[in-house]
Amino acid sequence: MSNGVYSGEILFVKSVKDGIPNRDPLNESDARRIFGEEDGRISLSDVSVKRDVRDYVLARYPDGGENRDRFIFVREEKNEKGKLLGRGSLAKQIAEQVGYKEKNMEALLKQAAFDVRAFGAVYSVSKESFKLTGPVQFGWAHSLHPVETKYVQGTVVMPSKDIKVEDGVEQGKGQGTIWTTYTLPFAVFAMPGVINASIAEESGMTAEDVDLLLESLWRGTQHRQARGRGTQQPLFLLHVEYRDPFFRIGYLEDRITLYPEREAWITGEKPTSLSDVTLDVAALGELIAEYSDRIHRARLWVHHSLNVQGDVKAEVQPLW
Repeated sequence: MSNGVYSGEILFVKSVKDGIPNRDPLNESDARRIFGEEDGRISLSDVSVKRDVRDYVLARYPDGGENRDRFIFVREEKNEKGKLLGRGSLAKQIAEQVGYKEKNMEALLKQAAFDVRAFGAVYSVSKESFKLTGPVQFGWAHSLHPVETKYVQGTVVMPSKDIKVEDGVEQGKGQGTIWTTYTLPFAVFAMPGVINASIAEESGMTAEDVDLLLESLWRGTQHRQARGRGTQQPLFLLHVEYRDPFFRIGYLEDRITLYPEREAWITGEKPTSLSDVTLDVAALGELIAEYSDRIHRARLWVHHSLNVQGDVKAEVQPLW
């Protein structure tokens, strides 16, 4: 263990109302279903969660922060002509802001870019190329219950083109554009993640980076603003660090249960808000207790509006 980073696991639970956080472009932008229709659960890709983290850090530290080491490399940025910048230009921008004069872009990005140290990067520009594996890997976030999405339609008040009057007669579209989309009323998701101390040593990830990662998971979820993605709320975040860098309990998400269970979401009166559900963490707590001698530290963040059943032996942290 160097840089203060321990191998560990993350379990993150969040909810959404009136939207779909991550859509499937191959299925008419409906929710992603990797379990199939009969199972009923929907999923969010790790890419969408990493985007939330990156966007939060970028918004909070647009100048890289006090130590100029919290820049975001993987981002959407355009030049004065409205063209998207490529990897080389994005790296040069960071180099200029840091005052980096060398040609080694791998060293620069590991030093200055938080997302490169956490998630890794692929870089191939001109004569320099490298592939850096990230010490942080998120799994897919799956809903803890079956989800039925709804296809809805509406009309935009503003016409797509100006209405012209010729010879006393209005010409052009007299009403706004019709829009359609899939949405869902309410859902709760659980996402696992791992941190590898050995890879963190190679990427230069620090203990401060781990803390920023956890903060970004929570606050990045709240920071996300897009009508189609709904209103998202972080609920439960557990971070477990192990004494042995090669040890892992694994599949922590399988030890939590959301009540009411499956049948209520299919045939019964479906929950529509947080007050309708309870997260049972008793089995997770037993698992953490069983491996307590292998655990260096366990930290826990819980939103006050979440009903929790059972206990997890962890240091309860104040919310950001």
